[in-house]
Amino acid sequence: MNAKYNGRYLGTIGDIGAYSFHETKNFISGEGGAIVINNEAFVERAEIIREKGTNRSKFFRGEVDKYTWVDVGSSYLPSDLLAAFLFAQLENMDKICQRRKEIFEYYYKALSPLASDGMVRLPTISPECECNRHMFYILLRDEGTRDALMNYLKSNGVLAIFHYLPLHLSRIGRSMGYREGDFPVTESTSGRLLRLPFYFELKREEQAEIVGLIKKFFIGDESF
Repeated sequence: MNAKYNGRYLGTIGDIGAYSFHETKNFISGEGGAIVINNEAFVERAEIIREKGTNRSKFFRGEVDKYTWVDVGSSYLPSDLLAAFLFAQLENMDKICQRRKEIFEYYYKALSPLASDGMVRLPTISPECECNRHMFYILLRDEGTRDALMNYLKSNGVLAIFHYLPLHLSRIGRSMGYREGDFPVTESTSGRLLRLPFYFELKREEQAEIVGLIKKFFIGDESF
């Protein structure tokens, strides 16, 4: 959310866009999300699916004298409490984005010496993209190095985690005929990627400690 590609907000490029407000996202309501309808042809059915498969919204607008079930659907309505919790964050979107930018840029600058020496690779942002700094990750040489660093940080009280496993190697992916080796770049990247702690309340001194531990892991000297 609040990221762009070629000047257009993500979620507005196709007929239907989707945002997640899961607890790991930039703007959260614990669970749930939103769809953005950019084609009027899909508005009515989306509204019905959202309302348990009923035309209840039409009833409230006075377009029908009673509502009934007209399609498949489920209960996709967020509670008022969760909506209010989320709305307060959306009102402060610029502040949140600025803070995440500061965290991202600190990591990037502080870890650049390691990247210059080929010990890690840092994120790249293509010129056509405007990033919302959802996360900060580093790429290690191999999976063994990634796991060793992850365990080293954990032993020092820092939770850094790997990202998603490749979808084609999931149970459903394998059931569709995919196997290891089908997408070697994806598999290699997944095995080498490590996500660093990244949240609004993350303090500068905490970031410095995390960076210091990473440097110590590689060269035994936090002042590097």
